[in-house]
This record gives sequence, structure tokens and C-alpha cells, in this order.
Amino acid sequence: MNEENKLMPKLRFPEFRGAEGWKPITLQEASTPVMERVGERKLTPVSISAGIGFVPQAEKFGRDISGNQYQLYTLVRDGDFVFNKGNSLKFPQGCIYLLRGWGQVAAPNVFICFRLKEGYSNGFFQNCFEQNQHGRQLKRHITSGARSNGLLNISKENFFGVEIPTPRPAEQQKIAECLSSVDELMAAQARKVDALKTHKKGLMQQLFPREGETQPRLRFPEFQNAGEWEDKTLGDIVQVASGQVAPTQPPYSGFPQIGSENIESNTGKLVNVKSAGEKGVISGNYIFDENDVLYSKIRPALNKAAAPDFKGICSADIYPIRPANDGLLRSYLLYLLLSDKFLEHAIRSSDRGKIPKINREDLLRYVDAIPKPPEQQRIASCLSNLDALIAAETQKLATLKTHKKGLMQQLFPSPEAEA
Repeated sequence: MNEENKLMPKLRFPEFRGAEGWKPITLQEASTPVMERVGERKLTPVSISAGIGFVPQAEKFGRDISGNQYQLYTLVRDGDFVFNKGNSLKFPQGCIYLLRGWGQVAAPNVFICFRLKEGYSNGFFQNCFEQNQHGRQLKRHITSGARSNGLLNISKENFFGVEIPTPRPAEQQKIAECLSSVDELMAAQARKVDALKTHKKGLMQQLFPREGETQPRLRFPEFQNAGEWEDKTLGDIVQVASGQVAPTQPPYSGFPQIGSENIESNTGKLVNVKSAGEKGVISGNYIFDENDVLYSKIRPALNKAAAPDFKGICSADIYPIRPANDGLLRSYLLYLLLSDKFLEHAIRSSDRGKIPKINREDLLRYVDAIPKPPEQQRIASCLSNLDALIAAETQKLATLKTHKKGLMQQLFPSPEAEA
């Protein structure tokens, strides 16, 4: 079997099923280097973040870092590609992104910039780079780790020697249009998830009293005449666990173990929970059960709280907190700890010590207006239902991403065929 016949995807559109196999084309053949300097033009200096793409330097680094090198930056236009030689978890051999919707920008001259020639589809090649087809070839040319500037030792010669299996222009375009339609669905679904998260944030600001107020701005109809909420100190209505346990010793060995990294910000969702005693698991401190809310006490994770429905062990960066009496519902306590007002208190309190955290005393002295249990339940149920909707829509987004990944595996020759 010759090389041309090897480069065949598993899935082809009907009009191309009888067409010839794909041919390996080097980036040198398919593109032209972009080397024009910015000079005196006033453009936005950009960087590239793996998994995101182009980002203004002022946004990524907190300031423009181009300095005296700005005039030597490369002028990049919409339709040009830029290769960032920095390694990352997603792209260990560097990432490549297509500039779209920016007009013109200034890219650091250590990046490799190029423009495709006529007959080669930007959308097709961008999906090839998203699959890291370039990285699988470049890794054999990397002879050392990152240099002092954080960039990998990859020469332009080796970079432009990367081969991309490529069909005829019409098939390139068909694949690009197909995957672009999936990208549009993903973008629309991501906007829907973001809108729901924004709605929840705004709703919580209305459902909880602001600083100095004893009633929220928004109350459910059945509670509008229920009177003002009562100011209470957390120390009077909650208990915080104390006392360490040995997580690898019976009876705690095998218990689920949770650290702040296992709690998603703002959502209360638990992720990647392991059992005590597993290799690499954090050391545990406190036992918790179905009556507790787990609250992360160390910055910058002060917006993390969860209410597990199981018994387990949490690490030293977590407070297990539970209602001290029937006047406070656990479900309401969860959202109280996630409210903006409590977050502001936690941030202020965490500035006091050498380790940025809210200590037990500062947590217990927090004062807030608390409604009666029936209204607590109504608020918690509303927010819980919204969380469930956000989770469902987030899962739809994850399904679309999985679908695209599987589709790409079918529409492009496998790495084994390219080898």
C-alpha cells in the first residue's frame, strides 16, 4: 500500500468517497511566513493562551509587556496563523491559532507567524492544529526544555517541515464547514450556560439582604408580608468541626476525601473525589457527614462550598459546618456561604494573617439577616433547581465537545496512518 492510499479518513462525505487519498503537505509548501514588523503602527499587543487563543497582553499579564520591543513585533492580520512555542498541558509542543475578528494585532517576534497559500483552507488547517498534529511531529525535534523566556527550542526550519495530511480544496472546505457548524452550536450552548450563571448570580444578590439591610430586594409572594429577617451571628446558629483524624487508618481508610480542589467555584459541585489512602490523596483532618456543609477557608477558593450526601474526610483547608439548631436549614446554609455578602466578609477577614484564610473566629462572628425556615427552604429550592438546570446545560455543552472530538477522529486520518 503506497503512502497516498494510507492517508484516508474513516469517514468521508459522499461526494468524496471515490476521491484519491490525502497527501502530506509541509507547512513550507502550504504557507508563506509573515514577517512584517509593526513599526510605528498603534496596534494591540497580544499573547496566546492554550485552549483560549489570542488574548491582549494587558489582560493576560495585567499590563502591556512589549516595552522597547514593540516596534519589532510582527504585524498579524485576520486570516494569519501564529505559533506560540510555549509548552502547556493541552499543547506540550506549543499551540497554533488563527486570527479572526481582530483586524490587525502586534504579536511578539519570538512567535512564528504564517499565512496559507491559495488552495488551502484556514478552517481545515485550524482543526488540524486543534488536534495537535503539529505537536506529534515537533516533539522529536525538541532537544531540551524551555529556554529562560519559557519558549521551547523549536527552529523555524523544523516548524515549517511539519506535514499535514491534506485532501483537495473542495474536501478541505467541506470538512471546515461541517466542524464550523459544530463550533457554532458549542458557542451558542456556552453562551446559554454563561447566561444562566449570570442570572443565578444576579438572583442571589436579590434573594439575600445587602450590607446593613434586614430584608432582601426580592421575596417570594407568600413571604412578602412575613416581616423582617432577624440578624444572627453564625456562631449562634452553626457548629464547626474540630479534631483531627488519621485518614489512612481504620475506620477512616477508604472514606471519600475532599480538598478545596474537589469543589467547583460557586456551584457546590464535587469533582474527582478519591478515597483516603489512595496514592496522591491529600492528608485529611476532619470527619464530615450528611449534616455538614464543606467550606473552603483559604484564598483564592473562598467561593467554594458543597453539601455532600455521604460521610467522608476533608483536608485542613476545609471547614465542615453544620446548623446548630432547627432554625437554620443546611440547604440554606450552603447558599449563604456562597453569597456575595459572605464572600466579601471572608475576603476582608483573610487579609489579616500571613496565610490568606478566614479563621474560625472570623467565620463565627459573621452577622447576617436570616429568614424563618419555610422561607429558607423556598430560597434554597429555587437556587437548587437553577443549579440543576445549569448542570444539565453544562452537560449538553460537554456532549457537544465529545461529539466534535469523535467527529474529528473520523474525518481526519488517524495518527497511526500518518506515522
